[in-house]
Amino acid sequence: MNSQNKRRTIALAFTLVGAALISGSGGGWSTRRVLAAEQPQVIEIKAKKFEFSPGKITLKKGAPVVLRLSTEDRSHGFFVKPLGIDADIEPGQFTDVAITPDATGEYAVICDHYCGLGHGNMKMTVTVVQ
Repeated sequence: MNSQNKRRTIALAFTLVGAALISGSGGGWSTRRVLAAEQPQVIEIKAKKFEFSPGKITLKKGAPVVLRLSTEDRSHGFFVKPLGIDADIEPGQFTDVAITPDATGEYAVICDHYCGLGHGNMKMTVTVVQ
């Protein structure tokens, strides 16, 4: 192999290695970025005697979300039939409910554990938008 062919071979090798390094590093970065974007939103909801706080939340259709439910006073329920949610909330514990809403609409949340005389008024609203 003459010196001119050696130089061409070396130049080609450096070009291929450089291209592989550049494409590999950019691909890794964008993959991490996509994974971070797919992390579910976490919404904290507190239940206490006769109310949920907040009283209304808005979710996006198709976007994953975790509802982090808690209570300090007594056992409560978190029931939303159209969204397939039926969760128990126990004092001093977190109950995480992971959902990805697939239909828009306004949904009533009720406490389905009797918690006293004002139990029937313990409601909140989940709105799912496009």
